[in-house]
Amino acid sequence: LLLDMMEHYEDLENKAARLKEVEHQGDLVTHELFERLNRTFITPIEREDIHDLASGLDDVLDAVEAIGTRFVLFRVPSPTPEAVKLARIVVQCGNQLEQAVGSLKGFKNLMGFSIEINRLENEADTISRNVVADLFNGNHELIDVLRWKELYGRLEAATDLSEDVANIIEAIVLKNR
Repeated sequence: LLLDMMEHYEDLENKAARLKEVEHQGDLVTHELFERLNRTFITPIEREDIHDLASGLDDVLDAVEAIGTRFVLFRVPSPTPEAVKLARIVVQCGNQLEQAVGSLKGFKNLMGFSIEINRLENEADTISRNVVADLFNGNHELIDVLRWKELYGRLEAATDLSEDVANIIEAIVLKNR
């Protein structure tokens, strides 16, 4: 949804509202999972790991929703190519996390997902550093510097949160091998 918003930059309020709906659905799923976790005596993996994993995934969703909302609140005229690249990386991280969580049952081939998420996070770091450095070259309006520094930071932070979830998955694998 975030990438669609960035690539088809129109009807932003409705797209941001849709992101908020999805984030709210994620909150409901997370709360339901926590309730079930509290009622369940035996879990397939440690309950703290389940809690950390669910919380981490929820943090990623929260971050993505916050990015979409800020594009509306900041009245961004159009996304930059770098912002779109960062949004694509966030999507790739999400795809890797989805596959990793789907593969948790067998604890097989999970390290490959973590390695790819780490690579993507490093790519986002590089893009973010370069574009933020460019913001301070004196060729941009102050309002644009403030607006884009915040947005680039949040896009990059979403990849950091994805890497945090990958680290949780790695810890789960190490504990359950």
